[in-house]
Amino acid sequence: MSTDMGGLTEGWVATSLDQVCDVNGGIQKQAKRRPVVNKFPFLRVANVGRGTLDLSEVHEVELFEGELDRFRLKAGDLLVVEGNGSPDQIGRAATWRGAIPDAVHQNHLIRVRPTRAIDPKFLELLWNSPVVKNQLMTVAQSSSGLYTLSTAKLKRVQLNLPPLAEQLRIVEALEEQLSRLDAAEQTLRLARKRIEVLRKSVFTSLVPETAPAGWTVTTVGEAGTLELGRARHPDWHHGPEMRPYLRVANVFEDRIDISSIMEMDFSGIFEKYRLHQGDILLNEGQSPHLVGRPAMYRGVPENVAFTNSLLRFQAGPGVLPEWALMVFRRHLHARRFMREVRITTNIAHLSSKRLKAVEFPIPPLEIQKDLVQRCEELLSGTEAIGREVDRATRRADALRLALLRKAFNGNLLPQNPADEPASTLLARITAERDAAKPARTTKRTVHPRKTTAAVTEAAPAPTPAPVTSVQQELFQ
Repeated sequence: MSTDMGGLTEGWVATSLDQVCDVNGGIQKQAKRRPVVNKFPFLRVANVGRGTLDLSEVHEVELFEGELDRFRLKAGDLLVVEGNGSPDQIGRAATWRGAIPDAVHQNHLIRVRPTRAIDPKFLELLWNSPVVKNQLMTVAQSSSGLYTLSTAKLKRVQLNLPPLAEQLRIVEALEEQLSRLDAAEQTLRLARKRIEVLRKSVFTSLVPETAPAGWTVTTVGEAGTLELGRARHPDWHHGPEMRPYLRVANVFEDRIDISSIMEMDFSGIFEKYRLHQGDILLNEGQSPHLVGRPAMYRGVPENVAFTNSLLRFQAGPGVLPEWALMVFRRHLHARRFMREVRITTNIAHLSSKRLKAVEFPIPPLEIQKDLVQRCEELLSGTEAIGREVDRATRRADALRLALLRKAFNGNLLPQNPADEPASTLLARITAERDAAKPARTTKRTVHPRKTTAAVTEAAPAPTPAPVTSVQQELFQ
């Protein structure tokens, strides 16, 4: 494919965002704005996804005189997220297509309004591609480690712009290919949901709500011992007996994440909180649907304790630790733990007292062994399917990125020599924008010794007075 001397595809031009778009901030929702007077639809960060808009919950805001004309969104505007806690979400954007009349946007969204030099759909696809995303990660990062954007930063974003006719062809080709990927990814998402349903059914079928004949139904507190871990304190960040410990961030369903293990001083009390192989750890504090999430400690890492964000269950006589894990996973998926939680400061807590009272079915030991083996067989099948779904999802993601890179590097479609070069169109639009700017008024320079009294052109010039020697010294 032919390119020009600068390495750009022939007919393309290197430019900055402010040369092809008008970039503006939004409205700050201040307390002085009354929510019941002069209301208008108000789009927020929560409404903007990557290439999608969620309009299921649109707030309203009062506008003052002149603000509607200044901030009203037009079809084709690109709404860019200014900041986010996750660096991966910085700068995500979607195109406004005019679904709601007289809508405006908050100041945490930046409005990018395309000129005739760039197609709105092309801009949206380009903006959410790796080509621009990598730039945004660079310009958004600050010395404090935070990731935020601004209109000034966005204006400097560099774009390689193809001819307008080629932009439209690229959009058409991408939409055809991406629609197929979207359909495939939707199928994968449905498959993942079915896997979760299947996993839940494994536990609810093997650990039924009504215990069969021959089983004993007791409580968690009677089936074993339950203990809360050690509280954390700044005084114990250093000490003579530093030991690793597990916290809620390490415990997932049937998995202990050891990538981030912290330590604190356990002088004289380590053995009390030391984990033993077969101990079941449950999240004491979490979001409501995850509270009680259990995992078995299988000896890795060695010599580790646990904190009070976790509860430890040690199976009593006649109860296999593997069976206890099955029971707790069943309660998690059946949302049994949610009935026992108490919420403080937006965190759900499952106290040891309330957990001890939760029912715990115990079949004969041989049946426990059979059910544990059956559970492992069924879960291994679902996990194999899940791995295939994950592999297909990663492949779809890689294909999407490769397709976008190819499109915006000028390698997706052949060029048409008849297309007007992007530089020609851009130069014409730049001239039009410059001509539309209001003429700058030239201020009249007033001599600093003149008074503010009006002086008419018709007034005769006064006869100058003789200059004294003192005046001569002052003006030298």
